[in-house]
Amino acid sequence: MQLTSFYPVLMSDKLALTRDFYVNHFGFRVVFENDWYISLKSTDGRFELAFVAHDHDTVVKAYQQPIDGLLLNFEVMNVDAEYERLITQTGLPLERELLTEDFGQRHFATVDPNGVLIDVIQVVPPSGEYAANYLEHPTT
Repeated sequence: MQLTSFYPVLMSDKLALTRDFYVNHFGFRVVFENDWYISLKSTDGRFELAFVAHDHDTVVKAYQQPIDGLLLNFEVMNVDAEYERLITQTGLPLERELLTEDFGQRHFATVDPNGVLIDVIQVVPPSGEYAANYLEHPTT
C-alpha cells in the first residue's frame, strides 16, 4: 500500500467544542468545515486531525456513537513549557501529573471535550533497560 495521507477522524457529538479545543490549545487551523465534518491541520501543515458527527450517514450504522477509549500522543520539544501553558495558565484538566519515565518520556495528560485522553510528551533518553528495546533510537 502506498499511503498519501493518514490521520484520525474522531466521532463526536461536540464538533464546535472539539474544534475550538484543538485550535485554541494545540495550534491547529480549520481547513474544512460544515455542520457534520471538520478537518484541521497543524500550522506547519504536517499533521491532520478531523471530526465527524457520530450519527452522520457516512458513519457505518453499527459504529454511530461518540468516541470512547482513545489516547492521542502529542510529542513536543518542551513539555514543561506546555504544562505551564496548558495546565497552570489555561487550566485544562490534569489527568496525569508531569513525570519522567524510564522508558524515555517526560509527559503529562489532559483530556479533550469528548473524553479523549491527550498525552503531551517530550522524548528523553531512556534508561539502559529500556534503551535496548528501541529498534530505532528516539529523537531527544
